[in-house]
Amino acid sequence: MTEKTNGTTTVRCPFCLTLNRVEVARAGSRPKCGSCERPLLLDRPIKVEEEDFQRTVLESGAPVLVDFYADWCQPCRMLAPMIDQIAGAEQGRLVVAKVDTDRAPDVAQRYGIRSIPTVIVFKDGEELGRSVGIMPDELKALVGQAVA
Repeated sequence: MTEKTNGTTTVRCPFCLTLNRVEVARAGSRPKCGSCERPLLLDRPIKVEEEDFQRTVLESGAPVLVDFYADWCQPCRMLAPMIDQIAGAEQGRLVVAKVDTDRAPDVAQRYGIRSIPTVIVFKDGEELGRSVGIMPDELKALVGQAVA
């Protein structure tokens, strides 16, 4: 495990797939990829693959909200606008990520994901709390805990 740097996380560029270390507090200044120089788009959920989970979520120096979902899941689609809103509203204080349980089954199994959508908040590499299903009040409480 690499050393955590306070307030930073590693994000894969959605355009060229290069890994970039980003200061979460500066997310509002639209950080750019060090390779292709396109924006890293931290005002919306970032997709995290199995190979990036450790680095992006567990080694993040900032709290990370992870939405475990599947493309075919109707309740997941219903929750998506809420997750998008959180990403925009909490930009600079919280990283919002999405993990497709069909593409990352090992990660889903490691965290006991038996029902989707499941949202887990991680802080300092540890699970802070979780919400299963579409539970807006629980989700708001989790976000509040994470950024407190």
